Amino acid sequence: MSRKKTFSITSILFVALLLTMFSSCIMEKGKKTEELTFERPSVSIDLEEILERGKITVLFENSSSSYFIYKEREMGFEYELLKRFADEIGVKLEVKVVKNLDNLTEMLNNGEGDLIACNYTMTRERSKLISFSEPFIETHQVLVERKPENWKSMKEKEWKAEMISSPDQLARQKVRVWKNSSYHQRLIHLQDEIGDTIYIEGADGSVGGEELIEMVSEGIIDYTIIEENVANINKQFFDNIHADVRLSVNQRMAFGIRKTSHLLKAKLDEWLNQFKKTSRFKYIKKRYFESKHIGVGAKKSYASLNGTSISKFDSYFKNAAEETGWDWRMIAAISYQESKFNPDALSFGGAYGMMQFMPNTGPTYGVFPDSPPEVQIMGGARKLKADEKFWSEVPDPLERKKFAMASYNAGRGHIKDAQRLAKKHGLDHLRWEDNVEKMILNLSKQEYYQDEVVRHGMIRSKITYNYVLEVTERYFDWVGTY
Repeated sequence: MSRKKTFSITSILFVALLLTMFSSCIMEKGKKTEELTFERPSVSIDLEEILERGKITVLFENSSSSYFIYKEREMGFEYELLKRFADEIGVKLEVKVVKNLDNLTEMLNNGEGDLIACNYTMTRERSKLISFSEPFIETHQVLVERKPENWKSMKEKEWKAEMISSPDQLARQKVRVWKNSSYHQRLIHLQDEIGDTIYIEGADGSVGGEELIEMVSEGIIDYTIIEENVANINKQFFDNIHADVRLSVNQRMAFGIRKTSHLLKAKLDEWLNQFKKTSRFKYIKKRYFESKHIGVGAKKSYASLNGTSISKFDSYFKNAAEETGWDWRMIAAISYQESKFNPDALSFGGAYGMMQFMPNTGPTYGVFPDSPPEVQIMGGARKLKADEKFWSEVPDPLERKKFAMASYNAGRGHIKDAQRLAKKHGLDHLRWEDNVEKMILNLSKQEYYQDEVVRHGMIRSKITYNYVLEVTERYFDWVGTY
């Protein structure tokens, strides 16, 4: 059998022998101490079987830190790590998105997946049922709360004074978290520490942590808990949430593994220990958890050089308009939304330039990271024209352009999902405003993105909704001015 990489199977077998001896000791102790017992998995699938079948199946959560699809590209911090691991051992990575996180352990132990990659914290309770890889990140839990309604008109010191600033202030407050999570356990312990009751609302595993964050942002619930690294991503999508109150010590995040998959654990641990030392790992981590993402916040201000020009690139926008038939002011409005006219912009997922092309899409339209502004703009306009042609069934020209803009932002697959949902719910699937855009807003909720007609999973729906709205508003403003 051919493999892309070779490794010392002898050393891994030795490690596996030690792990087997250790797990046997745990089982022996389990006869006396219930706390250390665990149920043996119902299947025996290890590294050799994975290599023979040529794929490793991973149980992912549909979330920013685990796995999602952005502009037709598979992404996610944990996905990117495990894609490289799969390449290392010479197999394909099979993605299996888990609809209910309460089923994770059962799915792993009955062989539906080989690894769990769901922003999983290492805990003693979980260690009774599964093993964990070497941790790949350390973080801590934070409280997610909503800023005051008028926070934008207040000084930071003023609105912060209205927020919870320490864990003891959670006394008599309602906090909703996944009931089978380490957050739930932490709240139980916190009650003892503060000597008062916290009203803990347990959500089942069909409601993801990021959906709970969105519910805080929308005022549906007041508080939830999430890891700080995930909170940092979501603060860029929801500017009215605050997540500075620390609720736990540092906790280790790792991949879940069957207790009988000793060779797989040994190889994954070996690879993680080496990969974490590389600049590639540091880059991936920074891109997801530390970088400011262009294009995700509301952009209400409009750029203008003077009373007669929108930007210094107006002639390029006009040239692109002549070739593609798109109004130059609409192309300019999209460019401003994407990058604020910055030819050197670098954003989420590696999107680059004024028109924010993804690395796998830009070359199709002749645009590369070092392309000059006129090439970037022309490539973006051609992409918009191609997206508009894709939606040729939409009869109204402006509505068709809205579908094209939404596709440019989120990818055609997500917009097709929203269109299918609109049709299923009795809305006009050929009209964006008040119809398909309503289903776009619902694609961040598990009830909708797990619907059988949805094929591309969750998206940050408000971003796409606001994108189309703000570009359209900016365009009409510029039409009346330039």
